[in-house]
Amino acid sequence: MPATYKIDPAHSSANFVVRHMMITNVRGGFSKLQGTVVWDPASLSQSSVEATVDATSIDTREPDRDKHLRSADFFDVEKFPAITFLSTGLERSGDGELTIAGILTIHGVSKPVTLAVDGPTAEGKDPWGNTRIGASATTKIKRSDFGLTWNSTLETGGILVGDDIKIEIEVSLIRA
Repeated sequence: MPATYKIDPAHSSANFVVRHMMITNVRGGFSKLQGTVVWDPASLSQSSVEATVDATSIDTREPDRDKHLRSADFFDVEKFPAITFLSTGLERSGDGELTIAGILTIHGVSKPVTLAVDGPTAEGKDPWGNTRIGASATTKIKRSDFGLTWNSTLETGGILVGDDIKIEIEVSLIRA
C-alpha cells in the first residue's frame, strides 16, 4: 500500500560539487527544498518523487559568489526561481538501493536524469511522534546542458568553472 511522505526541509539538503579553476572542488547547496514522495516498496510503479528547490537559497559560503550565481550569468533566479525534479520511474538496483529516473528542470531547461539512491531506510518514529524514512541520492550532470554556460578563460589556460556537476541529496521524509 503506498504511503505519502513530505520532505522535511529542516533535515534535508540538496548540494553540488563543481571544479574551480581546474584545481579544487567547490561545494554549495540550497537551503530551501520541499516535495512529496509516494513510496510503495511492494509496487515501485505506484511510487513517485516530486521535489522543488528554491534557487534563490543557493549558499556556497561566499556571498559575492552566491550573488553571481543568482544572476543572469548562471541561475537567473529572477526568471527561474525554482529547480524541479519529477520522477518517471523507479527500479531496484541492489539491496537497499534504487535508481530513480526523472526530469530535472534547471534554468527553464528540462532534461532526463537518473538518481542513484541509497535507501529508503526503514520507517522509524522521531521524538515528536512523526513516522520518518530517509534516503541519499547522487547524480552527475553537465551544467551546459541546462543553459548554464557562463565561464572565464584562465591566463594559465583552462577555465574558471567546470562543466561537470555532482549533485548530492539527503532527505528526511515525514509520513503524511
